[in-house]
Amino acid sequence: MGGEREGIGQGGERWGIGQGGERGRTAQAASTGGRQLDGRLLVPALTAWAALVALLPRSSATCLVVGVASLSAAAAMVLWRRTPRSPPRHRARPGGTDLRGVVALTLAATGLVATSTATHLATDRAGPVAGWAAEGAVVSASAVVTGEPRVVTRGDEREPLVVVHLRLLRVEGRGSGADVSTPVLLLTAAGEGWEELGWRQRLSLTGRLRPAEDGERHVAVLSPVGGPREVTATGGLLRGIEHVRSRFREAVDPLPADARGLVPGLVIGDTSLTPEDLTEAMRATGMTHLSAVSGSNVALVCGALAVLVARAGVGRQWRTPLVLVGLAGFVLLCRPEPSVLRAAVMGSVGLLALSSGRRRVSLPALAVAVVGLLCVDPWLARSYGFALSTLATLGLVLWSRPWGDAISARLPARWRLLGDALAVPLAAQVACAPVIVLLQGSITVVAVLANLLAAPLVAPTTVLGVVAAVLAPLSVTLARAVAWAAAVPAWLLGRVARTFAPVPWGTVDWVDGAAGAWLLTVLTVICLVTGPWWRHQLRRHPSWGWAAGLGALALVWPVPRLSAWPPPDWVVIGCDVGQGDAVLLRSGPSSAVLVDAGPEPDALRRCLRAADVSHLDAVVLSHFHADHVVGLPGALAVAGADAAFISPVREPAETSARTLDVLAADGVPVGELRAGDVVTAGALTLEVLSPGPHPVVGESAANNGSLVVDARVAGIAVLLSGDIEPEGARPLRAALAGRDFDVLKVAHHGSARQDEALVRGTRAEVALMGVGADNDFGHPAPRTLELLRSAGMVVLRTDTDGDVAVSGQRGRLLVHKDP
Repeated sequence: MGGEREGIGQGGERWGIGQGGERGRTAQAASTGGRQLDGRLLVPALTAWAALVALLPRSSATCLVVGVASLSAAAAMVLWRRTPRSPPRHRARPGGTDLRGVVALTLAATGLVATSTATHLATDRAGPVAGWAAEGAVVSASAVVTGEPRVVTRGDEREPLVVVHLRLLRVEGRGSGADVSTPVLLLTAAGEGWEELGWRQRLSLTGRLRPAEDGERHVAVLSPVGGPREVTATGGLLRGIEHVRSRFREAVDPLPADARGLVPGLVIGDTSLTPEDLTEAMRATGMTHLSAVSGSNVALVCGALAVLVARAGVGRQWRTPLVLVGLAGFVLLCRPEPSVLRAAVMGSVGLLALSSGRRRVSLPALAVAVVGLLCVDPWLARSYGFALSTLATLGLVLWSRPWGDAISARLPARWRLLGDALAVPLAAQVACAPVIVLLQGSITVVAVLANLLAAPLVAPTTVLGVVAAVLAPLSVTLARAVAWAAAVPAWLLGRVARTFAPVPWGTVDWVDGAAGAWLLTVLTVICLVTGPWWRHQLRRHPSWGWAAGLGALALVWPVPRLSAWPPPDWVVIGCDVGQGDAVLLRSGPSSAVLVDAGPEPDALRRCLRAADVSHLDAVVLSHFHADHVVGLPGALAVAGADAAFISPVREPAETSARTLDVLAADGVPVGELRAGDVVTAGALTLEVLSPGPHPVVGESAANNGSLVVDARVAGIAVLLSGDIEPEGARPLRAALAGRDFDVLKVAHHGSARQDEALVRGTRAEVALMGVGADNDFGHPAPRTLELLRSAGMVVLRTDTDGDVAVSGQRGRLLVHKDP
């Protein structure tokens, strides 16, 4: 057709304009997927997901009632639609949205997930385990390991914590026994052999049960007495898989540190060898999904298998079954745990999204995958990993193809493949950003560019790593040679993360919590909906683009401070010393009492100098964990101390001895404090409330032996609670009766282990927490933040606010953040 020209429409679809001015969509299924995406199943899937989030903490009976009612309503709607009646005046056009059909599907999906959840809950909670956990019973049991043991460091001198998921098969206690199928979470210190257990091994054990939180996968938490007993070997297939994994680890052992961590992570899901600083760098650059098995790895393995069987001349009818067999083998190699099964399903849907001829079915496939996974494992509904995986796949389905086409159309012919390469990480990042904000409280600006540069490196690392794993049982030497080939792109992948992590303004702070996630969601939707209009306006008015760019630059460009820090009338300063505590209480114009010293001498030295504190009337060390005492030399180097006061609980012994040596070297006299002791320094009075003559031990003698101090200065009352845990806090309630506080230094950096009655009983207006940015402990816990806010407290946290201060003015409390 003469005079016909081609362009790009909104969403990236190609259209043709004929001589007569008619505009029609061209049938280019190879580039656009043909017809519109069918999103009718997406609403039922998302609604069922949301309903399940609310149902998980409920009883199995409640889930069953909701499930049966939803399925009954869905069946009634279907029967009603099929009942003969007079023909409607207007029939829905083909491909249109049938509202009644969508409602029926929504009810059916909700009924399916609710009914399956009721079945899971009834099975898991059958038997006496839940009741015995509420009573704190000691039981003997036989169990099977359902998850790879994890070793978690605790940031102090305590032994690392071993976390093992078990399913109890037989339990005996309180004079009776029962056959059960109950999931429990085992928590214990390393060194008893629990970290050496293998997946699906059977064992016997003895331990004390505690109740789990509502909505958790496990019914109880188990603290074992001693190590595992009567550990049996796994079956032949599992032994073979473990042999492959072991030989593969042996093959990658000589690789450089980054490659030695990333190659097993991408191939067999083993992230135990990944350096901690690399993990932090990948988190800061939005590349965490590249450090372990994810949907992209599954898609790469399936794609490589499909190419291999096609090149081998296998008939079309056998290609898909062979790829599925290979996928099953890959899942077994990675261990079919919930995260791996989720990755396998989402990776398969992602392949459909990127396929030229099957893109239309990708959205229904995603909806079916979500409902199916939630039926198989309802606890995925509350998993951030599941949310990120689903949203990333949704982004690929909705935007990767049209955005890729739109970008490619504006590039030279030789660079057009870059369009899809850029669109894939961009679509995934846009879709996942609200959940990432919920987790991190910030937006990773460099994520798209970092993932774009990393994307070409993932395929050779994964494929060569899988080849090395397959060869490892046959010859470790040959597998090691292939592993070295995989190490090159893996090392480069690590360099991308390490290079972009410290980029200035690579991470932009955002509104914290659910409010920030919803705000970003709304802004993202507005940008997507109004994007074509803005693009049109910017073409007409280029100056608008320059103005917006300059305005954005002005927002992030550093400017001189307009206000002094700290405020001249400060009374309390919480120093930002990383994952630890350091609090200054003013006792004179240039003097203070320091309560705890944090883990970093340089950070504490900076805080004292900024506060213009040249002398410490006293140093109070609540307990001897490293995150409270290691920074002490930094304080003594800036301001000499007249005295130091410590807890009578000298644990951990090594750290307490080292701390006392530091004080002795500086000639600082040391005294122990107990409940009832009073210390005065200038205008400041400190009254010790705990520990008493018989400290409560609980899970941590050091934490529960923390000095808890009531500090009064300039009319402001501060409760400094160290790292005291609930069992140590309960006896304090009586001592706090009749006392009101203005500031609460929250125990244990805002961990979930808080005594709610004590927190509310302080009636404090301000909650202060010493928290390290991106710490590995999940501090502060969301439930603790909710507790503090529901108690009416203003929350100040050093990970997001930096140094913080409290002052008093005309009977009012004022809070300040270091600008």
